[in-house]
Amino acid sequence: MSSSPEQTAEVAAAAAPYLESWLELQRRKLRVPGVQAAVRVGDRLVLDTALGVADVDTGAPLTPAHLFRIASHSKTFTATAVLRLVEAGRMRLDDPIATWVPALAGTPLAPVTVRELLGHQGGVIRDGGDNDHWQLLQPFPDEGLLLEIATGEGAVFDRNEHFKYSNIGYSLLGLAIEAVTGVGYAAHVQAAVVDRLGLADTGPEWDPARAHEYAAGHTGLLDGEDVRLTIPHVDTRAMAAATGFFSTARDLTGFGAAHVTGDTTLLTEASKRLMRRPESVVEAHGKPPRHYGLGMDLRTSGDRTLVGHSGGYPGHITRTWIDPDAHVVVSVLTNAVDGPADALARGLFALLDLALAAPGGPRPPTAELERHAGRFVNLWGVTDVALLGGRLVLLHPGAPEPAEDFLELTVEAPGALRQEAVAGFGSAGEPVTYHWAEDGTAASVRLGGITAWPEEVFRARRAGQVAG
Repeated sequence: MSSSPEQTAEVAAAAAPYLESWLELQRRKLRVPGVQAAVRVGDRLVLDTALGVADVDTGAPLTPAHLFRIASHSKTFTATAVLRLVEAGRMRLDDPIATWVPALAGTPLAPVTVRELLGHQGGVIRDGGDNDHWQLLQPFPDEGLLLEIATGEGAVFDRNEHFKYSNIGYSLLGLAIEAVTGVGYAAHVQAAVVDRLGLADTGPEWDPARAHEYAAGHTGLLDGEDVRLTIPHVDTRAMAAATGFFSTARDLTGFGAAHVTGDTTLLTEASKRLMRRPESVVEAHGKPPRHYGLGMDLRTSGDRTLVGHSGGYPGHITRTWIDPDAHVVVSVLTNAVDGPADALARGLFALLDLALAAPGGPRPPTAELERHAGRFVNLWGVTDVALLGGRLVLLHPGAPEPAEDFLELTVEAPGALRQEAVAGFGSAGEPVTYHWAEDGTAASVRLGGITAWPEEVFRARRAGQVAG
């Protein structure tokens, strides 16, 4: 994107009410208990919202301050801590892990390097032969069990044979950090990373003293008739470096902002480029390849090259994406095992890009355009006339990719819009006409010849309408 962070922030702030509205529709449609989301552009937090409930049993509203278990986001914090130690000359990326974890000496994992563990190229078992701790049937491994797994069954592939995602590998990096620094993993990463950024609502492990601040976790929906049950929080013990962290969407965008180009609060530009460089290719069964750096997932989305991480904890699914060059960070946290955090985060980026792509460049919204914007519903579903980038677009907000089949709208007269003339299966090129209520709001809209109403109006009339 060619816009400066300052310009992008203005566009994103203007679009924020629609972004929040879209998130809420998706949350309700997918029956997600709660969604916490934040968007930061440069040094400006343009969206910081919480929708739904923190706990389905109590009905307590979710707030932006509720804490979430962010699971594998922990790997990016761990990788950042390792790169800081490398910059300080206290360890090397090519150190064999046995240098720092002597219990591995003489085992197949002994020569695996710090770099290979960071990029999941060590061939290390993912969680162990018995990892029912992930469904709370047993405690997470302590250090003794972690080393037992690593020495007894740790090697699955040869080094650099395949990308093999490994929580055990990252847990070993936690032990290496302890050996290098002489303090516990949690204490070191708290001081070296979290506190340097002033992230008051982020920490490396379950904190029982703040138990009342956490959003409850919830089970997934096995089918359309299922109900959700709450899931308690537990300590991840020796696996904290892989999966122990908690945070908020707001704090995660602050952490992500420290990884954009030009920010040296945590790392040099060289180290950040190393983390973001494709270290591993993730490719199987003929699917398009994905890539992983050092503690970061990589993705191309339109013109953006995004980096970040997801997290899957029993009851919480989370995702943060960073555009380092554009200085944009999006974080979405959900409190259910099947929460669509990644899809929602990508949807926010897509809607922001749609706003930035306004013909002639984004511009401030006008009162006349704001009057036409709204959500309209008929028998066939939901359609939005959205104000993005200072112009109106027609969107289908219930779609997984909301910006995929948009149409530009031109105002020909008050209450009379025209859909752009492009090829498509919809009603491109046709009029959109409004019927106004006495208070000046839209009472109904005819979209391509079919009438739609504000949601509450349609819900009130739907039963009578389909009765014939």
